[in-house]
Amino acid sequence: MVRLNRRALVAAAAAAVATPSWARRSDGPDAALEAALATPGAPPAMAAGIVTPGGLEWSGVRGVRRVGADEAATSQDRWHIGSNTKAMTAAAYARLVERGLTDWTRPLADVFSDVMIDPAFAATTPDDLTRHIAGLTDPTTLPLLMAARADARPVVEQRAAVVRTALGKPPTGTPGRFAYGNVNYVLLGAVVDRIARRPWEDVIRDEVFWPLGLSGAGLGAPLHDASGLGNAWGHEGPPHARVAVDPATPWADNPPLLGPAGTAHMTLYDYARWLQVMIGGEQTWLSTEGVRGLITPREGQPYARGWITRPETWAGGTTTIAHEGSNTLWHTIAVAAPDKGLGFFVLSNGGLEGRVAAVPLIQKLIVERTT
Repeated sequence: MVRLNRRALVAAAAAAVATPSWARRSDGPDAALEAALATPGAPPAMAAGIVTPGGLEWSGVRGVRRVGADEAATSQDRWHIGSNTKAMTAAAYARLVERGLTDWTRPLADVFSDVMIDPAFAATTPDDLTRHIAGLTDPTTLPLLMAARADARPVVEQRAAVVRTALGKPPTGTPGRFAYGNVNYVLLGAVVDRIARRPWEDVIRDEVFWPLGLSGAGLGAPLHDASGLGNAWGHEGPPHARVAVDPATPWADNPPLLGPAGTAHMTLYDYARWLQVMIGGEQTWLSTEGVRGLITPREGQPYARGWITRPETWAGGTTTIAHEGSNTLWHTIAVAAPDKGLGFFVLSNGGLEGRVAAVPLIQKLIVERTT
């Protein structure tokens, strides 16, 4: 028997009462989710949701926890969100800023005053890291990050070593020019380690997960669902030969070093709550200006603090925020229009290939909800 916690029951009851008529149509979001799961190459399971400032307006879960098995995925399952963790790391830093412990323009040379930093990075700031404009690139640093799986040192020491390696030599990219790189957020995690005087792993829990009530959130491959029972597994391989990967194995996720760039997991209710805050949901966790700072790009840049940004016709020409994440075994995509108070997300466990069904599904949900 599957046990449901009180929070999940309340959320489910509220959703049942508040679900608008369009969502109950025979061709509504439930049908769209089922059709997406029937797409050739679709992942074993998918969860999706539509969010407003008032909370989760609609959600659905379909599919199985593991390929070749018949145990159904449920609303209690935890899903790995990959690089969508980045926006949460930026938010944790925003909390430290609002506490007066630091600011967005503090030079990294000041934060790491005991490290020999290349002159080209002397004026680089945490804000530059969040926007991927520091001049750092993954091609030259990703092998170092992935090799950390065999590093026995505490993860804080590992991140400190990345600071010395990445900032101790000239930029491999062009400072001021957008170039997406996980190393930016590994370094931001090191900044958090240093400023908070405790590991990023503790800070993300204390500054984001707990105050927002993300009770199912955690780090690494999810071992159990929110009720403490089984959970969906991530999968590797092409759609015709997918293999479920035991979350207890070391290769079920990226090395912990990459945590700030992408190792969070959570339930669909948790992710809906997170997205709710980004689109103006009532909360006291961060100031309105603080939230706005997370989702607003610099002039002429395509990326805010953990979010890809661009104006969209469906959002009335207002700026939307979006992001995809994957540790290669799971896939997450989120799209939201903060000024319109609408957010959409799709979570799946079929690896990167999961996007073949997730992208059309989220597009369908947007069309259904906005027309």
